[in-house]
Amino acid sequence: MAGFKTILCPIDLGPNTDITLETARKLAEENGAKLVVMHVVPLPMEAVGQPLLVEPLSYAQDEARARIEHLVRGLNLKVPSEIAVVIGDPVREIIREIEERHADLVVMATHGRTGLSYFFLGSVAARIVRDSPVPVLTVPVHQRRKSLTSVVL
Repeated sequence: MAGFKTILCPIDLGPNTDITLETARKLAEENGAKLVVMHVVPLPMEAVGQPLLVEPLSYAQDEARARIEHLVRGLNLKVPSEIAVVIGDPVREIIREIEERHADLVVMATHGRTGLSYFFLGSVAARIVRDSPVPVLTVPVHQRRKSLTSVVL
């Protein structure tokens, strides 16, 4: 296997963000790959079919970009990186980003949702695993407590 050239790491800025970024950083550095850190500001449910107020979404997008820039600086990356912050449907935007950036690996967290929460909210990670044109490495919610040395491809 030739190794990865571009790794896409979609994050939601939740509790799994640190371990997910660290996993992606390690893989990017081991492969000499560019790391693209992505966040999708989701459209509010009430926005569907309604006039959309762009101002709050733009503010959320700017705030997310600032937080991600801070996180990426803290990684002290030894490989090139880029940040993508977009507004839209998370699954659609992640798939679009995979294709546009020619990513050859996705590293993302799972949330461990089950039952009604999974049924109603769905799982972005599960949908990406199903629809992605490239391999997807998922970092489970309980992974936070484990050492990165246990992460194996």
